[in-house]
Amino acid sequence: MKPSIPKGTRDFTPAEMIKRNYIFDTIRSVYKLFGYLPIETPAMETLQTLMGKYGEEGDRLIFKILNSGEFQQDLTAQDLAEKSAPALATQICEKALRYDLTVPFARFVVMHRNEIQLPFKRYQIQPVWRADRPQKGRYREFFQCDADIVGSDSLLNETELIQIIDMVFQKFGIGVTIKMNNRKILSGIAEIIGEPEKITDITVAIDKYEKIGIENVNKELQEKGITPEKIQILQPIIELQGSNEEKLAKLAEILAPSAIGVQGIEELRYVFSLLQSVHIAAAVEVDLTLARGLNYYTGAIFEVKANDVQIGSICGGGRYDNLTGIFGMAGISGVGISFGADRIFDVLNQLDVYPETAKQTTQVLFINFGESEQRAILPHLATLRAQGISCELYPESVKMKKQMQYANDRAIPFVALVGESEIANNSITLKNMLTGEQKSVSLQECMETILR
Repeated sequence: MKPSIPKGTRDFTPAEMIKRNYIFDTIRSVYKLFGYLPIETPAMETLQTLMGKYGEEGDRLIFKILNSGEFQQDLTAQDLAEKSAPALATQICEKALRYDLTVPFARFVVMHRNEIQLPFKRYQIQPVWRADRPQKGRYREFFQCDADIVGSDSLLNETELIQIIDMVFQKFGIGVTIKMNNRKILSGIAEIIGEPEKITDITVAIDKYEKIGIENVNKELQEKGITPEKIQILQPIIELQGSNEEKLAKLAEILAPSAIGVQGIEELRYVFSLLQSVHIAAAVEVDLTLARGLNYYTGAIFEVKANDVQIGSICGGGRYDNLTGIFGMAGISGVGISFGADRIFDVLNQLDVYPETAKQTTQVLFINFGESEQRAILPHLATLRAQGISCELYPESVKMKKQMQYANDRAIPFVALVGESEIANNSITLKNMLTGEQKSVSLQECMETILR
């Protein structure tokens, strides 16, 4: 049988993993600069922890894990005949693979409340799983790189997260646009069209505006029972044009009767005023179609798009005011972002903006001429590694052509030769594989050349 892997998952070669680790290390380094602390949570959570936190659409995409052993022993023939798959899942599955890192983080905060200090700033870089239809830029297993701060209502936190987003993408060399909205504004819109209880239906529909266009959004809204008259009121709001201030000024007029809508506008204005105090290279713009389908957002919401590559969101997040309340710890507000490492990987590959250091591992390969030469080289390797230089000795004394081919295939920039004459002279012949230049150097000069 030909081996295969599930659709929506991928193997990564060493060359790809070097690039992916560059992504993780870059994001991690920025998180650390802003004082965020690392945590990890299990791949599995109880089904009870995850269900009902992501909306109906999200719940369907949770990978559920069958109970061990005779999982069907409590089911009757009637259960099997009458119950839908989701209803059966709750009886035969107690665990599920995590859908994101935010809900597990909320559970973590509640369980470890006596061990952490509020406000608590954490980052987490781990895989998540979604039973989604695989397509370009959308995978069933993918990494998220999250940063959240809980226990603080301050809008300084939103400002800081925008700075983090900007710094990360500057380091990657990717031009991005940071789109912002506020769920309070969306609640205000639902209120003024007289459908406050349909806020979820409205946000899920308009969040698809960019993918499916205004006509299909309207069709979906109509299917959810929103009248054509009310849909008509939504049109100019969804398609507002102009600068951020112009959009917010127009919106302030439209949402004047809605207290919650006005509050959302003021929060966005305040964040924009704080951003004027710092340099942000990325464009930051108000996007009223941005809704982020997840139910737990209550305030500011973010989404980041690459300017030069056609791909979905490469970073997103927002404010959630009472996520820990679902686990019995009310009143803890949080705000966070999540970088989509897999999509960033695809963008960096398309743009080919990796630094050279992110494409190589070994810096120098020592050619193996035989037993006595091996013994002479081993102390050199130890000295180089102590200086942080990655080096290898080819494991067999095969033909030199084969060893040089190995260095070429691995894109190793230097090859070192230590034969009888080099041992006698206490020297190394160092070859630059890029220029072809070859010279006799001391071990110290070898180190300096490689480090340069």
